[in-house]
Amino acid sequence: MRKFGLTLFILVTALVFVKAQIKTLDKVVIVAGSSIILQSDIESQYAQYLAQGNAPNDGIKCIIAQQALTTKLLAQQAVIDSVTVTDGDVDNEVDRRMRGMTQRAGGQDRLEQFLGRSVIQYKDEIRPEIREQMVAEKMRQKITEKVNVTPYDVKKFYEAMSKDSLPTYNKEVEVGEISITPTLSAEEKAYYKQKAQGLLDRVKKGEDFGNLARLYSQDPGSAPDGGDLGFGDRSTYVKEFSAMAFKLKAGDVSPVFETDFGFHFLQVIERRGEQVHIRHILVRPNLTQASLDRAKVKIDSIYTIFQKNKNVDFSAAAAYYSDAKETKFNGGMILNADNVQSRTTFIPTDKLDPQIALVVDTLKVGQVSKPGIFTSQAGQQTYKILYLRSKTDAHKANLTQDFPKLKELAYSDKINKSVSEWFERRRKDTYVKIDPEYLQCTQLKTWGTAVTAAQSK
Repeated sequence: MRKFGLTLFILVTALVFVKAQIKTLDKVVIVAGSSIILQSDIESQYAQYLAQGNAPNDGIKCIIAQQALTTKLLAQQAVIDSVTVTDGDVDNEVDRRMRGMTQRAGGQDRLEQFLGRSVIQYKDEIRPEIREQMVAEKMRQKITEKVNVTPYDVKKFYEAMSKDSLPTYNKEVEVGEISITPTLSAEEKAYYKQKAQGLLDRVKKGEDFGNLARLYSQDPGSAPDGGDLGFGDRSTYVKEFSAMAFKLKAGDVSPVFETDFGFHFLQVIERRGEQVHIRHILVRPNLTQASLDRAKVKIDSIYTIFQKNKNVDFSAAAAYYSDAKETKFNGGMILNADNVQSRTTFIPTDKLDPQIALVVDTLKVGQVSKPGIFTSQAGQQTYKILYLRSKTDAHKANLTQDFPKLKELAYSDKINKSVSEWFERRRKDTYVKIDPEYLQCTQLKTWGTAVTAAQSK
């Protein structure tokens, strides 16, 4: 079974479950101030949890109920404090979520089939809920906007931790790269462009677009579906692809054009406002030995510079020579993919690309590697010089080695305490009534005390 087929099965099961439950289980389970939370609201979110491939767990419903309660209270306070979000921000978030659902479902048509309504209708239905969540998050940010941590705060946080609760950090390294990507010359590209043009000519002469895509397109994600990419907005595709797709009318076929993926031509099947349904055929150029040889000559010349001058600044060399857009303007340093938001360059060795890990293991701190060729998961070959900036052995957290990480922990702890204190104040002066079924939830027991107090007055 293809991957999207399994995903669709999960989605169908979850959605059918929700529809059935709404009819039999809908009731008010929480009253929070001027707002109510329905059983169907919780069941709907639980179905989404299952649709993401998670195992059944009724305890998750308690967490969902708690999150719904806190969202309602934050949103109510936001009205008082005039905290709002723009329509544009809400639309962007709705579109982002729908893109994820469409991708998991295997296309917009399939998603609409299982939703039982159009994507446009569904977006209208979920927009109020998403707006409320975004307003609540903005209110949470306002509550914590003045929270900061000083070095003294970090020290106090660290000293208050018991030795047994100190986090253990695995062996970590900081690795830099200079990448040279083999590229084809205009003459070498011409063959592949002409190949794409030949397929386009066959379409223009009446051959079936879908059949040609299945036979010849080198996009593994869409070729089995006749090149069909489903619906998408401008942000779904790379710039050149979007520019071509959104200037055509329904039924039009584009000329051959180039992106980083290769040579394409596409056909617009349908347009719906700011979304377009398209199919395409991709001809992906293969690297020639000549292109590999040119890249190797270039990377070897860069390595020679390092050999002749031990004082060459790696960051400056990466910014000047490297083709890797992700790292060249970051001093050549590779970011920890599991912690992108913090932009940390410390990477646990078990999270490194195995090809990179093999080379790094042979380097001493401050050394650069000999040039080598690396192959990405997509099959792209690139020559790299690697640089080991630092190496930290596995250890218990300490202030000397781990101050930035401990600062993040101390900040998160202070944020959580600030939000908890705010909710504690709200708990004392807000009417909250919880259905007995949910009053058994550990997460909601403290709110139950408030119910008793409020009802006794």
